[in-house]
Amino acid sequence: MPELPEVETVRRTLESLIKGKKITQVVISYPKIIHMDQALFQKKIVGQTIQDLDRMGKYLIWKLDQDVLIIHLRMEGRFYIKKEDVPLSKHEHVGFHLSSGEVLTYHDVRKFGTMDLLPIDNYLQLDPLNRLGKEPKDLTYDAFYEKIKKRHTEIKAIMLDQSVIAGLGNIYVDETLFQAKVHPERKGITITKNEAIKLLDAARWVLNEAIKQGGTTIRTFQAMDGVHGRFQNELAVHTKVSKPCPICQTPIIKIKVKGRGTYVCPNCQT
Repeated sequence: MPELPEVETVRRTLESLIKGKKITQVVISYPKIIHMDQALFQKKIVGQTIQDLDRMGKYLIWKLDQDVLIIHLRMEGRFYIKKEDVPLSKHEHVGFHLSSGEVLTYHDVRKFGTMDLLPIDNYLQLDPLNRLGKEPKDLTYDAFYEKIKKRHTEIKAIMLDQSVIAGLGNIYVDETLFQAKVHPERKGITITKNEAIKLLDAARWVLNEAIKQGGTTIRTFQAMDGVHGRFQNELAVHTKVSKPCPICQTPIIKIKVKGRGTYVCPNCQT
């Protein structure tokens, strides 16, 4: 699943391709991706110009003239730019025709992605963005510690909770916990203030490094056609089962935490 660095890479790529262009037509082949009536969506969005592109956590935000289009890529969502006369392929479910004569298509094999069109004046107060916590770069140490210190669930599950801290998914939580030397099965209530500081610092560092590398390309996810992340080459523990820990050489193990595959150094992380 694309996490904060991957979505930021998509945002930056799209910004150079579609910002300032008007949406002249929208073709929809799988209406369930659109979280409102299809005809109303098309009526409202056609004629609006893409004024800017933003991001909150894992959500991509198109700022239009009167509305915002909020997109969640879920497992495998990605975009392609095509010529206007090229029809949508099997897994392309939405096509945005642009004033430049191009079509931006949304491709999603699993059809898990979502699109919400909301009024621009109060979209931050509406679902789904009103449920998001702050990103690591915007959280203070005290606020983060307050969110976890009384929790009796595993710290990995807490850090995957988007209402606690936005933007982290399975890959980057594993890497954050490793950098902070905290075991993923530790309960939130056992995390000290100093460990909370290390966790937040580690999350900021991991996300910044991943953004520099264009995100992580694993399994079937790509940010966009021809855009491949390189952070998978920098991963310390995630997917590295049986390989030596880069610090102590102990073999990395894989465990389950709340049903999520989790990679950990049993020696460094306590």
